[in-house]
Amino acid sequence: MYMTLKLYNTLTREIEEFTPLHPPRVGMYNCGPTVYNYAHIGNLRAYVFADVLRRTLEMNGYKVKQVINITDVGHLVSDQDEGEDKMVLGAKREGKSVEEIITLYSDAFYDDLELLNVKAAANRGKEDSFPRATRHIPEQKELIETLAKKGFTYQTSDGIYFDTAKFPDYGKFARLNVGGMRGGERVALGEKRNITDFALWKFSPEDGQKREQEWDSPLGIIRKGFPGWHVECSAMSRKYLGQPFDIHTGGVDHIPVHHQNEIAQSVAAYGVPLANVWMHSAHMTVDGEKMSKSLGNTYRLEDLAKKGISPLAFRYWLLTASYRTQVNFTWEALAGAQKAYDDLRENIYEVRKNLLQKDFPPFLPLPLAFPSLREDLNTADAIARLWTTVRDHKRAPNIIIEAAMGIDEVLGLKLLDYVPEKIKITPKLQKLLDEREVARSEKNWAESDRLRDETQKLGYQVSDTDGGQVLTPLT
Repeated sequence: MYMTLKLYNTLTREIEEFTPLHPPRVGMYNCGPTVYNYAHIGNLRAYVFADVLRRTLEMNGYKVKQVINITDVGHLVSDQDEGEDKMVLGAKREGKSVEEIITLYSDAFYDDLELLNVKAAANRGKEDSFPRATRHIPEQKELIETLAKKGFTYQTSDGIYFDTAKFPDYGKFARLNVGGMRGGERVALGEKRNITDFALWKFSPEDGQKREQEWDSPLGIIRKGFPGWHVECSAMSRKYLGQPFDIHTGGVDHIPVHHQNEIAQSVAAYGVPLANVWMHSAHMTVDGEKMSKSLGNTYRLEDLAKKGISPLAFRYWLLTASYRTQVNFTWEALAGAQKAYDDLRENIYEVRKNLLQKDFPPFLPLPLAFPSLREDLNTADAIARLWTTVRDHKRAPNIIIEAAMGIDEVLGLKLLDYVPEKIKITPKLQKLLDEREVARSEKNWAESDRLRDETQKLGYQVSDTDGGQVLTPLT
C-alpha cells in the first residue's frame, strides 16, 4: 500500500496524484550536463531537486531507476542549430582533446554530486546510470531512421532535420504559438522549412579537416557527421527506461526547446508518450540578475567553500524554497543558511546527548511524520516542521531523533552526522568561561554578554544549553 504522492506535471500544468506505470518500479530521467565546462550552482539546483524527488519516491516504497545523461557531443552554442559544438569549443579553450575535457568535467560533476549528497553519485560513470551520448550513436541513428521511414525528416546541405509541420501537436507542451513564429526577422531560416525545425544529425563541414567526433551518417548518406543535441535524450531514455517511462526532469529553460523537441521526435517515431510526468526546477538569479558567465556571477561549490559555505548548507538553502520557485543567490542569504544549518545539527546533537537509551528505535514512516513532502515535495514546510519538533522541549528525545532521522532520509542533509570539534581549552579561555558562568548565575547579563564577546575574540562562539555552555569554533 503506497501513500498518495502529488506532483506538479508541466505537461498538464496541474498538481496530480502520481501513479507509476509499473509499481513498485519508477523510471526517472534527468537531463544531465554538457561536459564542456564546470557545473555552476544554478545548474546543480536541478540535481538536488531530482535527488529529493528520488528520495521521496523511495520513502513511499517505490524502487527508482534513475538515469542522468552526459552530453558529450552535438550541443551547439545556438538553439537554432548554428555555431560551434560546445565540446569542440571547450577543447579549444583548454588546449586539450575532446576526450580529455569529457573526463575532466564529468569527474568534476560527479564530485559536485557527492559533495551535495546526491544519491546518484554512487553510480558515477556507470553506463546505465550516466550514459554518454557518444557511446549511444547506434541508438540515435535508429531513432533518426525510424523518423525518416515515417516521413518526419528532410535533408539539407548541413544535416538531417525534423519537420515540425508534420507533427500537429508541436508546441503544445511548451505552449508555443507556432503559427505566430516567423523566420527572417531575428532568425534566418536558411534551408530549414519551418523556424521550429531542429537538427537530428549534423554533417561535418566539408573543409577537409577531420573532426575529433564524427561517425558515418544514417540513412546511407555518404558523409560523416554527428547527432544533434535533442536526439540523445530520446534514444538513451528509451533504451534504459522504456517508452513511456514515469518521470522526466530538467530545468525550466529546457521546456521551450529541448524538451519540446524530445517529445516531438519520440512520439512521432513510436506513437506513445515519452514520459507521463514532466517536472522542472526554476531558475536561480544572483543579486537579482540572471546568472551568466558574461556577467561574471556564476559560482561553483568551491567558490562557496572559500566563503565558508559548505555544500550541504547550500543544499539546505535550496530546500527552504519550493523547487518551482525562482531563488535569488546572495552571500548574505547563504551565510544565514550556513548558520541555520549548523544550528539545526547542533540542536539535534544536544537532543541525542540527552537520550537515556543506547540504540535508536525504528523511526516513524516518513509519509506519516511529514505529509508536506507528499504535496509536491514541500521541503520548506518539512524543514519548518522539523525545527518545531527539535525545539519542542516537552517532546521525548527519542521521538525528536526519530523525526530527524526520518526527514533526513529525504532532505539528505546528514543532520545526525554532526560531532562537535574537540576544543583545547586554554587557561585564558577557561577563565572567561568560569567568569561567565558566575555572571549568569548572578543574572548579571551585561557582564555575561561582555565575557561572551571576549570569548568570540579568541575564535569561539559560546552558546547556552541545558547541559551548560557549549563552544563552537568560528569559521
